[in-house]
Amino acid sequence: MIDPALRSPRERLVLGSAPDSWGVWFPDDTLQTPWPRFLDELAEAGYGWLELGPYGYLPTDPARLADEVGRRSLRVSGGTVFGDLHNAHHREDTFATARTVAALTAAVGAHHLVFIPPMYRDQRTGAYTESPTLDADQWAHLTRTADELGRVLLDEYDVRLCLHSHADTHVRTQEEIERFLDGTDPDLVSLCLDTGHVAYGGGDAVDLVRRYRERIGYVHIKQMDPDVLAQVEREGLSFGEAVRRGVCVEPPAGVPAPASVIDALDEVDARVFVIVEQDLYPCDFDVPAPIAERTRRYLNGCGLGARHQSLP
Repeated sequence: MIDPALRSPRERLVLGSAPDSWGVWFPDDTLQTPWPRFLDELAEAGYGWLELGPYGYLPTDPARLADEVGRRSLRVSGGTVFGDLHNAHHREDTFATARTVAALTAAVGAHHLVFIPPMYRDQRTGAYTESPTLDADQWAHLTRTADELGRVLLDEYDVRLCLHSHADTHVRTQEEIERFLDGTDPDLVSLCLDTGHVAYGGGDAVDLVRRYRERIGYVHIKQMDPDVLAQVEREGLSFGEAVRRGVCVEPPAGVPAPASVIDALDEVDARVFVIVEQDLYPCDFDVPAPIAERTRRYLNGCGLGARHQSLP
């Protein structure tokens, strides 16, 4: 049962942001905003919740992380992990890494683990590192291993696996997203619906919300520039190059329209974290904070995050 205090749909949508919106893609990179500045600016921009981002960017000692987050009046919505579910020889490393990140996530009071599949193109060079398509055996291994990992995370850490569909990965297009959802156990695996990455893959985020609402465990709200998307299609650009050309834009520009996504999420009968992301890597350190504040104000104006920003 939903708490009566949370029956208004918009009050069930909890707004936050992530290191990605500050140009952070890697655990350690001199081109990225230092983590204390990120946390300071996140709080100053008016957000109360954050996703942890790449493991190792923020402190990994649970006590220190809890202190750094808490003294800025922030709370953690979920952790982030990168791993390979479709290659059997990566299983052991993937499970070990996921356990490490899940332990930290749980230690700071969060219950979602955003799982990003491996990209088949290098983020910096754009070179192909793997075939962009999976065969039937690889798909079967991917969905089976996702269920197995989902069970481990729930049983051992009370953390839910949320698969993040992503550009230049094998779960990119709407067809691939649906194949993944149809092939996995709803009790064990959810979808991290990244609205921008769905658009990047030619999909429809609103349609996915309405047809798979029981699988939407977590949302990244993001917009893509249609002109740059056309360049991606025409020139075969990698996601890294598309980001450098400005494919991610702040609202209300870009697709999909945030208001349409928020309206669709009203139909989800559960609390959903909606985490702002705007891929900016690399960027000048002074760029992200003003964008983050403008974005928060815009989404507040759409009824997202204007009220009920804390949980019991």
